Amino acid sequence: MQYLEGRKYVVHAIFLAVALLFAARLFYIQVLDGSYKLAADRNTLQRIVQAPYRGLIYDRKDQILVQNTPVYDLMVVPREVKKLDTLRFCELLQLPLEEVRGAMKAARAYSRVKASPLVQNLSTPELAAIQDNLIDFPGFSIKARMARSYNTKNLAHALGYVGAITPAFLEKPKFSKYMAGEFLGITGLESFYESQLMGRRGVQYRMVNVRGIEKGAFRGGEFDTLSIAGQDLHLSIDSDLQAYAEQLMAGKRGSVVALDPKTGEILAFVSAPMFDPSTLSGKGMGNRYMDLLNNPERPLFNRPLMATYPPGSTFKLVNELVALQMGVVTPQTGFDCNWRLVRCTHRHEYPSNVGIAIKNSCNPYFYQVMRAAVLRGRSTNRFEDARLGLGEWRRKVMQFGLGEKLGVDLSQEKKGLIPSPEFYDKRNGYHRWSYRTVYSLSIGQGEIGITGLQMANIMATIANRGWYYTPHFVKGIGQGGPLPQYTVRHTVGVDPIHFDEIIPGMQGVVDGRGGTGSNASLLDVGISVAGKTGTVQNPHGDDHATFAAFAPAEDPKIAIAVFIENAGFGGSSAAPLAALVMEKYLRGNVAPWRKRWEGWLPGPAERFVKHH
Repeated sequence: MQYLEGRKYVVHAIFLAVALLFAARLFYIQVLDGSYKLAADRNTLQRIVQAPYRGLIYDRKDQILVQNTPVYDLMVVPREVKKLDTLRFCELLQLPLEEVRGAMKAARAYSRVKASPLVQNLSTPELAAIQDNLIDFPGFSIKARMARSYNTKNLAHALGYVGAITPAFLEKPKFSKYMAGEFLGITGLESFYESQLMGRRGVQYRMVNVRGIEKGAFRGGEFDTLSIAGQDLHLSIDSDLQAYAEQLMAGKRGSVVALDPKTGEILAFVSAPMFDPSTLSGKGMGNRYMDLLNNPERPLFNRPLMATYPPGSTFKLVNELVALQMGVVTPQTGFDCNWRLVRCTHRHEYPSNVGIAIKNSCNPYFYQVMRAAVLRGRSTNRFEDARLGLGEWRRKVMQFGLGEKLGVDLSQEKKGLIPSPEFYDKRNGYHRWSYRTVYSLSIGQGEIGITGLQMANIMATIANRGWYYTPHFVKGIGQGGPLPQYTVRHTVGVDPIHFDEIIPGMQGVVDGRGGTGSNASLLDVGISVAGKTGTVQNPHGDDHATFAAFAPAEDPKIAIAVFIENAGFGGSSAAPLAALVMEKYLRGNVAPWRKRWEGWLPGPAERFVKHH
């Protein structure tokens, strides 16, 4: 036993001696002998991520709308910063001391060992100043990247913008593939098609010395990967038409949406007030964004997609089509213009058929049309009868793409509202409401709400006699053709013959004697327009004006919806604006006598109420 005990101590001693030997050697290598450190300094391996070129954006005529331009950022790795001379650093970049301290604090919070941007979009003088002195500031480097630049001053709400990824974004799993300082689409098409526009990063491994001077590729570039550029977007937008429509909407609040009814392609998309898309790019973007955000006119609000308003009289067309399909009225059905039921817009001839009713926009007529569709004697209880009837009527109305998202390729789209029986149950109580509670829906007033895009899509549906393609901006990605989801026809459950029965009335609105939309007539240049005016009641000020149409009536090539806040009657403001846009698209120019409207239409909408 004593023998074994002695051997145990010998083994322990051997292990201890070996450990001491290794420790001594390690101390010599790391502390006393600088040759290994020098070798390591000379052979630092640096992983360089190559950001891909972001895809370009073109209009329907292959004009470049959005492209890339080189910019430079000052990057910092906090752990490598040694005794920063902040005074000299701030003098070189002409930056306040507190701003630099704040940026350094944010960089350390992100990572002490990873590079993050300290100053983005360096100006030419800033770049020259820091580049000449970079050797004196270890831990700092210059990084080139591509930023967005714009060849158009229009279409800001659809294009969207690209911004630096924030720490809050990085915490979300869907953004795990991004790194601090990288840019991604924040809104609009830039965001919706981010995965296609972004491309794929490349990686290069380089040998650099302690001063950051490159010494060549690691292993001859064996492990490098090339970046792959993002795919280009080819839009359906007509840039000339877009610029023209924005010109006409200057000084107003509202929207203009124009579609090709045969394809669902969006030709023009205006949200007023407008702003230049370049406002949200480049140095000082944050301050400019806050200016837009705090503007009481709400220029960042995407009105064609997000603003839901009662559609006014334009909705009478949907109400009539649903009733015709249900068989509760015929094209020859006449109803008295009974002002005791609901006030009419003006005195007019007896609405002995649907064409006359549409032309004169007779409120009592469409009140009675919806009443015939809703009150069908399904229950002896009048409240239950109204409840059952409204449910069926609503289901048929929603087939027109109302009360739900159409699926446009932008993420901010709102559904709007087609009120259900449950809506009124909750508001009024079960069996405590009747048709008299909901009749305002028949004329596009009350609780109903639709977007400008939905209104334009209604016109496309009528133009097609009962079907539509999902409205969309992108015609193709890269070398590809139309996207599959935008080639599916959606039918609305109304027979084509019923559309043929209401379209003559819509032509009468514009081209007929005494029609409410005569200011939209293009007969003088051989174009027949089918349309409908609307005036939306506004309890907070002047009424809103709407006009929706398509042309030519016989072979529609454009469907349009115009909505102008506080402009009063749709026939005096929205209709002439729509006429100019349609004529510009169909003919390429505007008749000389109508061209003078270009100087009359822009400006505050309120003056239409006061002077027209």
